[in-house]
Amino acid sequence: MAENDDASREPLSRGGVAPQPLFAVAAVLLGSFLANFDSRLTTVGLPDLRGAFSLGFDEGAWLSTAGIGSQIFIAPAVAWLATVFGLRRVLGIPSLVYAAVSFIIPFVHDYPTLLALSVVHGLLLGTFVPATLMIVFRNLPIRWWLPAISIYAIRVGFALDTSTSLVGFYVDHLGWQWLYWQGVVIAPLMGLMVYLGTPNEPVNRALLREADWGGMLLLGASVSMIYAGLDQGNRLDWLGSGTVMALLAAGAVLFLAFLVNESLVRQPWAHVNVLFSRNIGLGLVLILLYTLTSLSNASLVPNFLATIALLRPEQSGMLLLICGALPMFVLVPVSIWLLRHFDTRTVIVVGFACFAAANLWGTQLNHDWAREDFAGIVLLQAIGQSLTLLPLIITLLSNSDPSRATSFAAYIQIMRLGGAEIGVALMGTWLRVREQVHSFYLGQNLAVGDVDVVQRLQQLADHFAAHGTGSAQPRAVGTLAGIVQREANVLAYIDGFWLCFWLAIAALAIVALVTRAPTGPFTPALFGFARMLLRKCGVRAA
Repeated sequence: MAENDDASREPLSRGGVAPQPLFAVAAVLLGSFLANFDSRLTTVGLPDLRGAFSLGFDEGAWLSTAGIGSQIFIAPAVAWLATVFGLRRVLGIPSLVYAAVSFIIPFVHDYPTLLALSVVHGLLLGTFVPATLMIVFRNLPIRWWLPAISIYAIRVGFALDTSTSLVGFYVDHLGWQWLYWQGVVIAPLMGLMVYLGTPNEPVNRALLREADWGGMLLLGASVSMIYAGLDQGNRLDWLGSGTVMALLAAGAVLFLAFLVNESLVRQPWAHVNVLFSRNIGLGLVLILLYTLTSLSNASLVPNFLATIALLRPEQSGMLLLICGALPMFVLVPVSIWLLRHFDTRTVIVVGFACFAAANLWGTQLNHDWAREDFAGIVLLQAIGQSLTLLPLIITLLSNSDPSRATSFAAYIQIMRLGGAEIGVALMGTWLRVREQVHSFYLGQNLAVGDVDVVQRLQQLADHFAAHGTGSAQPRAVGTLAGIVQREANVLAYIDGFWLCFWLAIAALAIVALVTRAPTGPFTPALFGFARMLLRKCGVRAA
């Protein structure tokens, strides 16, 4: 990894060993899952929240943008804050404040106040995942890193597969307020685990005096503005909206200013030279492709079941829970075992191959597909999620200097959050455009006066005649138009699966360019026949 004089002055990511590693791992578990659950719950449950708060569609969209955008604003800086102030301070008090804000929000009905509280809620939530990841880097012995990072890695897939069911359970049985109130229970428990599992570290006043506040503000503001532009782009028609263009342009300018700042400041906060490695650059690209490829699970399957099969979240969520989330309890230990004995590249290839197979299977769907028809696809995606992100993170760590994890973690958070939003914006626009294209071409085949069209309209009119002859013909035309729209949507989802398939193929091609990582703590140990053969040859296995 390339380094320069500026890099040598970056804050080192060394902390005291956790006095109780199990409590530290529990903090990682609770913090990671709470952040992803909360983000998904307010996204999947947004229709229910709009109804509960009496919000219009635009108000609801900006509510979601404000909550997630504020997470993106703070997330890159959290690793540095944890290095300077210690994890207890970064996670302890914020977890209690987060619980209080989560409790208050359901009682608020003034929109500006609701928006402000959502921003505060997001800022606090944005500290959880990066800070809990820093627990792994700073306070856990290296032998604990693999199982702890596996918790961090699978939280995305697990949250995606269980949040839909959880939203339905909360809304139907406990009340929509529990979309927020779950944080009242979990966040203080996480803070307690942090207190018990991490050492009490003094404030690093030397680093605090040299703080690159400008760099942190520039990067946080730039990525959050770009996120807001992407999040609102599909709704506001991208280049046709001055708001979207202003957000994207301002975000790009601020990001360039951040790069200039990091090159000039005496003690850079997150210098880009931590990325000057072939494997690290390719690894970050693979994380982005993983995020885009996994959209087939996060977006296509549940949205198809909602749009075409007309299922409520709690109905489609059972499929994701049983075939997606529960198998991860078996798949994650398998993934850890594979990484201990096989090269990470081999495991990554298997993971992306499973994504490719699942997406190729999805291209065969039609409007008759029901929930159970997606079981095999969701299971393959669960295997892909378990065998992809964890080895990707291990690949990045194996090719980087762990003492520079503070700087490196900032870019990991950008890829984690930015990649997810790029994927959602890309897929939303792709489905909308492809639906319009297919509607146009299908409409070209429904010429006025065509024998088949006239016959179909007559059949529909005869069916509706029993409920009133005067409205039978308009209802027949409306029904036929609905059928055309349904088929256009089905074709658009097929195109979505094709897009994810080719993204997985692109990822497999990039994996071929990744070289073997240097020997280190994550180097796999040979076993079985290979170990025996090396011993006979007088070679000591790693």
